[in-house]
Amino acid sequence: MGLGVGIVGLPNIGKSTTFNALTKAQNAQSENYPFCTIEPNKAVVPVPDERLKELAKIVNPERMQYSTVDFVDIAGLVKGASKGEGLGNQFLSNIREVEVILHMVRCFVDENVVHVEGDIDPIRDIEIIETELILADVEQLDKKIEKLIRQAKFDKSAKSVLEVAYELKEHLDELKPVSSFAKKEDEAFIELNKELRFLSGKTIIYGANVDEDSLLEDNELVKLVKDHAKEVGAEVITLCAKIEEELVGLEEDEAEEFLTELGVKESGLNKIIHTAFAKLNLISYFTAGVKEVRAWTITKGWKAPKSASVIHNDFEKGFIRAEVIGYDDFIANKGEHGAKEAGKMRLEGKDYEVQDGDVMHFRFNV
Repeated sequence: MGLGVGIVGLPNIGKSTTFNALTKAQNAQSENYPFCTIEPNKAVVPVPDERLKELAKIVNPERMQYSTVDFVDIAGLVKGASKGEGLGNQFLSNIREVEVILHMVRCFVDENVVHVEGDIDPIRDIEIIETELILADVEQLDKKIEKLIRQAKFDKSAKSVLEVAYELKEHLDELKPVSSFAKKEDEAFIELNKELRFLSGKTIIYGANVDEDSLLEDNELVKLVKDHAKEVGAEVITLCAKIEEELVGLEEDEAEEFLTELGVKESGLNKIIHTAFAKLNLISYFTAGVKEVRAWTITKGWKAPKSASVIHNDFEKGFIRAEVIGYDDFIANKGEHGAKEAGKMRLEGKDYEVQDGDVMHFRFNV
C-alpha cells in the first residue's frame, strides 16, 4: 500500500539509530518479501501480531506473513531547511509523500553526543522542525495562490479555493500549523491539500529518545514533550534507540528476557509500529491455509470486494461472496472446520465492512 511514515528530527537525536533498528526488523523478515525492492532510505517493517502465531498453531502452515508499514528515513533537518539549508528541499519533498510523521526528539543528556543546537531542549527542537514544515507550506501555498489569482478571473470554483487559500496563508503566517486550521473539512481546503499535501497538516507521533534509566519513569525532558503533545493532540512513545537496535539482533526469547530484565513489557519499536499502523487507519484481516497464514493490510472501512483486491484484482472484479469467521471464534473452535460446525462462519456480500481480525475466504468468478 502507498502509505508510509516519515522519520524526522534534528541531527544526532537518535533518528538514524531508530531507523537502523527498523531496517534490521525488515531484514529479519526479508525472506517473506521476495518481490519487494527496498530503497536505501526505506524500511518495509512487519507489524508484530500475536494473532498470526495463534492461527499458525492451529493451521500449521508452511510460512507466516505479517502486515507491513513503510518507514522512510528523512535525513536530519536543520534550521533553514525550508530555504534549502543542508539538503532541506529534497528532504521536505520526501516528507510530502508520507501520511504520518514520526518526530524523534532527544530527551537524554550525554556530553559525548553533541547536539546541533549546543544544549538539550526538546521543545525548542520540536519548534525548529515544525516551523520548517510550516515555512515550506507557506512557500508552496504562495505559488498556488499566484496560479489561483489568474484562474479566478475566469473560473468561479477557483475563486472559492482562493478565498480559503488566503485564510490558510494568514493562519500559516502566524506560524500555526495546517493541523490547527479551522476549515480542514471545507471542500476547497480538501482540494488544496490533495494537491499540495501540506507538511504541517500531517499526523504526528513523537518519539522521545531517552537513556536506559528513563525507560521506566519519565524524566523531566519527556514530561515536557508529553505536555506539548497533549496540547496538540499527538501521541508520545518513549524509547531508548540504542537498546532497540540491540533488541532486534536477538532471538525472540532472548529479546523478551532482556525486556523483562529492564522491567519493560513491550519494546518501543513495536509500540511505534503498532501506533503508526493505527494512525495510518489500517487494519488486518487474515487468510489461513496450510501453505500460508497471512495478514492482509487494508484501510479501515473497506467493503469486502475492495478488501479482496489486495490479494488479487480479479477477486474484486469477480467477487461473489466472502466466508468470514471472527478471529476469536476461529481460535475458540480450533479452526475453520470447528467454527463451521459451531455455526460461527458467516456468508457476507458486497456491502460487508471487513473488521480487524476477520479470517476470510473469498468466492469469486472471472
